Amino acid sequence: MRHTEGEANTSAARAKWRAARTDEPGEALLERDAAAFLHQSLSSPCVSTIAKAEGIWIEDHAGRRYMDFHGNSVHHIGYGHPRLKQAIRDQLDDLPFSPRRFTNEVAVALAEKLGEIAPGDLGKVLFTTGGSDANEVALRIARAATGRFKTLSFWDAFHGAGFGASSVGGEATFRSHIAGPLLPGAEHVAPFNCYHCAYGHPGPESCGLACAKMVEFVLEREGDVAAVIAEPMRAVPVVPPPGYWRAVRDACHRHGALLIMDEIPTGLGKTGEMFAFEHDGIVPDIVTLGKALGGGILPIAAVVARRDLDVCGEYAIGHYTHEKNPVTARAALTTLEIIEDEGLVERSARLGSRAQDFLRERLEDNPHVGDIRGRGVMFGVEMVADRDTRAPAPELAEQVYYGSLEGGVSFKISAGSTLTLSPPLVIAEDDLERALSVVADAIGAVTRDVPRR
Repeated sequence: MRHTEGEANTSAARAKWRAARTDEPGEALLERDAAAFLHQSLSSPCVSTIAKAEGIWIEDHAGRRYMDFHGNSVHHIGYGHPRLKQAIRDQLDDLPFSPRRFTNEVAVALAEKLGEIAPGDLGKVLFTTGGSDANEVALRIARAATGRFKTLSFWDAFHGAGFGASSVGGEATFRSHIAGPLLPGAEHVAPFNCYHCAYGHPGPESCGLACAKMVEFVLEREGDVAAVIAEPMRAVPVVPPPGYWRAVRDACHRHGALLIMDEIPTGLGKTGEMFAFEHDGIVPDIVTLGKALGGGILPIAAVVARRDLDVCGEYAIGHYTHEKNPVTARAALTTLEIIEDEGLVERSARLGSRAQDFLRERLEDNPHVGDIRGRGVMFGVEMVADRDTRAPAPELAEQVYYGSLEGGVSFKISAGSTLTLSPPLVIAEDDLERALSVVADAIGAVTRDVPRR
């Protein structure tokens, strides 16, 4: 398990959780982990151990099992899907590696499959080993295609941990510790549903497209932006206002900028569409994929670009040793086949709607629940000091997090106070309802005697 976003490694809630488990079998492993790994926010030291991962479940060394509603967004098809494990075994026997200057059947088949499922003219592909690298490649393509170097992106966004990805990203955790300049020309604007929208006046219904107009304002003022890079739906989660991405798409066309959609956490059915941007009726110029593409077993990411953006033949834009690795390609191709064959995109839409209805019914009278929002099986519950002011309540969110862990449900806290619930697309309906009941009960227990502020 990882830390909640923004949680200090020495938080009181975490200390209490650890103190109750100092004599357990995993404690020695936690100490070895802390001694062996470089420490960083959101990762090391760890809060617990994992001994097994299967389906929707993770299990620690003490035998406690948790339904995983985080999974780093890799577990769309659950952990250890039997069909995927067998496909990887078979591929290891058939062809375990392919040097980059040679091609192989499975890598080509995966590239063709991505071009088939992507809308519009998105049809040229390059594979990388992680999502951060995929975004770096997309930025390189944009520079080569436009002859420009500037980018426009959003505060609070996350696009990876590399220098280029950190530059266009907007999370302080990945920017503030770096001495010296990041990538030049990386301009930022407020995201949709910014702090003013959420907690001030006017509300997001009336000013959402004003945020889109700010994108056009910067594009016009700068005049030489190569690309706008963005998450189609913020994994916090926050859903864009109706018409927002159409307005941004049109602004990019008018000012000669490419639109790059980072679908690394949201793509492949998580939001109830194969790609989250399909909810908004647009097609970007480039889309990046990762995380769940490897089926929760192997790391692989991809860049899918418009065919006419194949303009970098004389340059090395993604010169990766495992660029056409047949084993990771087989994992990705089989994952896509499982998603299609098991109808998981449609299932995500249905389960997500049911989950939000359930949470609204259970929590509608709780004054410390501000908003319940999301798409598909990427949804969240906002913990607030008071529903009228919508002031964040991170201390309540953290208590609910550890209370839910006690009840057997693991998830992530985003933006300090939003319980971000992202189960696998394969979760059984009764398991989903049981997990949501655990979270709702934890919210009720934590907030029962808390006064409004």
